[in-house]
Amino acid sequence: MKELIASVKREYLAELASQGKRIDGRALDQYREIKIERGVIGTAQGSALVKLGNTQVMVGVKLEKGEPFPDTPNAGILVVNAELLPLASPTFEPGPPNENAIELARVVDRTIRESQMIDLEKLCIKEGEEVWAVFVDIYVLDHDGNLIDASVLASVAALYDVKPPTSEEWTLPAFPVRGKPVAVTVVKLNGVMMVDAGLEEENTADARLTISTLENGNICAMQKGGSGFFSREEVERAYELARKCGEELRRKL
Repeated sequence: MKELIASVKREYLAELASQGKRIDGRALDQYREIKIERGVIGTAQGSALVKLGNTQVMVGVKLEKGEPFPDTPNAGILVVNAELLPLASPTFEPGPPNENAIELARVVDRTIRESQMIDLEKLCIKEGEEVWAVFVDIYVLDHDGNLIDASVLASVAALYDVKPPTSEEWTLPAFPVRGKPVAVTVVKLNGVMMVDAGLEEENTADARLTISTLENGNICAMQKGGSGFFSREEVERAYELARKCGEELRRKL
């Protein structure tokens, strides 16, 4: 019965998409309402809560001293973790991070790292011996689709909220961040592409493509998901959606 309901729902959503419509009335290139609140965790150096429709993601940032990696002795460390809390969705289970949590953390990490949003070389205390490590912890509070875009937004907002630690080793006037990378995830349902998929759209989509961009439109990260594919023309269309919607998301930060 569950499979029959899922099949009927998919046919309904696919039929709507073929008409350029969505189940909640949005346009195919339209995001749900976005709210960003900073400074929501008192014990973190920086934090933010993002509400994307009914999806909610909270991010906390902590700075701690640590040893640099051997291949980057003069650069700080970035570590991104994601927790899919069971209270956020009946499909999330307690325990070690599953492949979905690992993928979410990797996409956010790649977006921040490859955009060079954090000037990691400025976080070196003593080359080869001690650096500042930046821990970005993502907590999904409510899952109603499009966790990647919401998590990138929350992470970037939290990094801009960071207050440097009280320490003699901290010599910078502020936390060294620059630029505002954002991620736009495009899903394809029955050949029709749309952004910011709700949970039902996401669960019935053939494939998804996340494209992270910088202010100048350059791509800093990409991630393909789902069993379906995108043609070259569809990838180019997805990029145009990412570039256009990215400008809208960046204005929220």
